[in-house]
Amino acid sequence: MNRGPVDSGEPDRLYTLTGGRSRAHESPFDLVTIVVAESEPALGMQSEHVRILRLCRRPTAVVEVAAYLGLPITVVKILLGDLRDAGRISSRHPRSALSGDRMPPPETLKKVLRALQNL
Repeated sequence: MNRGPVDSGEPDRLYTLTGGRSRAHESPFDLVTIVVAESEPALGMQSEHVRILRLCRRPTAVVEVAAYLGLPITVVKILLGDLRDAGRISSRHPRSALSGDRMPPPETLKKVLRALQNL
């Protein structure tokens, strides 16, 4: 049985993509954080940054970005942090759209749940 090489070269590529960083410092991103591009790609940008900006022309979750790029979540968070720091993307967590003041009353939620169960 022939096996492939133990070192596929992938870690070196990821190291290069992130500039040697292994984690995003104080990352506000989790899997469901919604990301939206605030600008078009610029000449000379890293190709992954360009792909992220094009993908995020519409609101896109971090997990979707990672799946589309085929990269680990940690690497994507680092790349997103670079773009956020440069002002090229904005992000928000879905829970921030439903703050305590804006939550519907419990009775309304119960009615919606009953209606969904009756479908």
